[in-house]
Amino acid sequence: MERNFQSAGELAAAMRAGETTSAELTDEAIARIEREDKALNAICTPDFDRARIAAQEADRARARGEDRPLLGIPVTVKECYNVAGLPTTWGMPQHRDFMPAEDAVQVSRLKNAGAVILGKTNVPLGLQGLQSSNPVYGTTNNPWDHDRTPGGSSGGSSAALAAGFGALSIGSDIGGSLRTPAHFCGVYGHKPSLGLVANRGMVLPNELPLPLDLDLAVVGPMARTARDLAMLLDVMAGPDPLTYGVAHDLALPPARHEQLSDFRVLILDEHPFIPTGTAVRAGVNRVADALADAGARVERHSPLLPDLAEAATLYTQLLFSGSVARFPVDAYEELQTRAAALSATDQSLDAARLRGLVLSHRDWLGVNHRRELHRHGWRQFFAEFDAVVCPVTPTPAFPHDHNPDLLACRIDIDGVEYPFFDQLVWAGVATMPGLPATAMPAGFSPEGLPVGVQVVGPMFEDRTPLRLAELLEERIGGFRVPN
Repeated sequence: MERNFQSAGELAAAMRAGETTSAELTDEAIARIEREDKALNAICTPDFDRARIAAQEADRARARGEDRPLLGIPVTVKECYNVAGLPTTWGMPQHRDFMPAEDAVQVSRLKNAGAVILGKTNVPLGLQGLQSSNPVYGTTNNPWDHDRTPGGSSGGSSAALAAGFGALSIGSDIGGSLRTPAHFCGVYGHKPSLGLVANRGMVLPNELPLPLDLDLAVVGPMARTARDLAMLLDVMAGPDPLTYGVAHDLALPPARHEQLSDFRVLILDEHPFIPTGTAVRAGVNRVADALADAGARVERHSPLLPDLAEAATLYTQLLFSGSVARFPVDAYEELQTRAAALSATDQSLDAARLRGLVLSHRDWLGVNHRRELHRHGWRQFFAEFDAVVCPVTPTPAFPHDHNPDLLACRIDIDGVEYPFFDQLVWAGVATMPGLPATAMPAGFSPEGLPVGVQVVGPMFEDRTPLRLAELLEERIGGFRVPN
């Protein structure tokens, strides 16, 4: 395999053995980006000069006997992270010239671990949507089919990884923004447990990078192997040193099991709100068969599983409740009028979105209480199971569709159209209760597009889904270089 496509672990071993240097790896990665990225547009903000300097510094550090976790490894960073000396725009033209004064906490952790940052990767406008296109940097294409999206909002990172532009990347996730791009591009992404990874500095341009506890949203790692994901999570995990880090130390528990035969896994391929496409169902079943063949306990149903329909409704309301804080008063009042006109019997996701947009604080607290009941249910579930395997979205990567009205967009599932946002229900399985979820490759569609699944694990036991993904990678294969 070409060295640009090797794992971070393999590259680190090669540098330790004296077979290559960080300067060589960085030059090779830059040459590949300059040659191949014109067709993809994954790297929206290159930082090649500083990357070469950092690589030379990494080589000198290694010569002195240092061996930090990511020493000399070329990586990329999602555009929404603050990197001192590079613009942060979130794809918004009004912020085209914003230059943050300091690195995001995760960028600092990458640098402290020795990583060489090649540049920033593209995102959707304002990080909204499952594609990666904006007026500042344009559209990112899927390396497997340039007429299709790589996903969003970490689509630039997934495309970069699939194309061999660096061994690792960091992204963020609230609506599947790590997992969907990984699924669409045939790479790996891990949504950490809520609160496990500090997010300071992954913030809207011109806003003060405060150490906030975000609801639903997380930041996390992306890679081409499950083992690299775990390695990068170790670098990223831990409380913000300005808040919980003052008093708390990180102590992630080990994976529950080390062999596939010991895992107890529930397989889900159906959701009450949206069908699962044939290609994705085949991917889920491929993983289920691999688990069963290895001797794992595999179930298709459990009375312990929290109600998926209620979970999707809660997730939808919580997700949309955070999106109207800056709406003009007259626009917000119009939404209130529309929500008041809804029938009490309307329990559709469209209704949940509208109700979520205008939740009062009192009503939000009620929704949050129901979320806590679901978390309690998941704790009971994970006393009997170790993981859930389910879709990330109902389909492989879909063709580019840049309709700015996302509520009017549709997704085609085996020839039938459904509301675009309804596909987020699978992301919500892990996001609403704050559970960790690892997206991993699970084969290909008949058209040759990557198909992934997500492995959902117990809260703050992130090593369990990561280890299960690693064992499955050994059994069914993982990343493949795009044709």
